[in-house]
Amino acid sequence: MGTGSCLAKIIKTIDTLNEWIGKGVSWVVILLVAVVFVDVVMRYAFNTSFVFTQELEWHLFGFIFLMGAGYTLLYDQHVRVDVVYQRLSEKAQAWVNVLGCIFFLFPGAVLIIYVSTVFTWESLKFMEGSPDPGGIPLRFILKGCIPLGFVFFFLQGISMFVRNLNIILGHRPNENQEMLN
Repeated sequence: MGTGSCLAKIIKTIDTLNEWIGKGVSWVVILLVAVVFVDVVMRYAFNTSFVFTQELEWHLFGFIFLMGAGYTLLYDQHVRVDVVYQRLSEKAQAWVNVLGCIFFLFPGAVLIIYVSTVFTWESLKFMEGSPDPGGIPLRFILKGCIPLGFVFFFLQGISMFVRNLNIILGHRPNENQEMLN
């Protein structure tokens, strides 16, 4: 197995993983909409609200945001100022992406994974829950999504890095895409 096919297999594995996660997260969006709907109906129709429901809203949103980051990167849908980037050639865009991975994505993701793992461990150690009566217990579960989500984001960064490196080295993107299918 050559280096090219090995890298193609790694890219395909990472992309497939984040594709599955993204599709799973999309179902959580439906759950979030239902929870918000119930909260609004309870608040305006019955003049009552529950701490648990309100916390569940932001827990679900946090889960969606964190676990969906790799999926969003897979489809290059992260917020970016495209005023200059969109006018660059494919090879120049690849250079921006490779340098962005090296100087921002990889170090930032590693730092967040490290710090949030410690943060999550502390929360687990004390079995942290909501400080509010009736709130969600076991807050460490949501906090554990921080390092996990950034691991998926980091992995997708590796896929992005290799794809863009191939463009810089003169490999046609279609060849890489064909190797993945």
